[in-house]
Amino acid sequence: MAKELLLEYITVLFWSMVPIVELRGAIPIGTMALDLPMWSTYIVAVIGNLIPVPFIIKFIRPIFEYLESKPAFKNLVAHYIDKANRNAQKVRNYKMWGLFIFVALPLPGTGAWTGALVAAIMDMRIKDSFLPIALGVATAGLIMIILSAFGINIMQ
Repeated sequence: MAKELLLEYITVLFWSMVPIVELRGAIPIGTMALDLPMWSTYIVAVIGNLIPVPFIIKFIRPIFEYLESKPAFKNLVAHYIDKANRNAQKVRNYKMWGLFIFVALPLPGTGAWTGALVAAIMDMRIKDSFLPIALGVATAGLIMIILSAFGINIMQ
């Protein structure tokens, strides 16, 4: 039983680390599909969603530079850089507050991955961008907990 429970939390952790899914998907998976307690699901999903952030900020630009030199990836990299630049325009005026708000709204195309990509494109350092991203993730997680709780109440 304890091993099963651990695997369920690892599932939440894993899904919260996956781009696009992130904690927006991991929290409903944990609370609704796996029937895990809300607050422990929230904590695991927030932690999982934050794990990739420093690595993205630190390494995405060199990775993109390398991939741009490969014809098979050039268009894909250009797409992500263009997307990050468009989002950076929204964030640029408000710097850390803009990054926080961008990550905090659990909408398609926002979240920790895109926020970290935007921070990297804007040449923000990890020490300047991690806190607004972390607070944004925590806020988005609270919003998802509320929405998941509402969904659970509808289903009962």
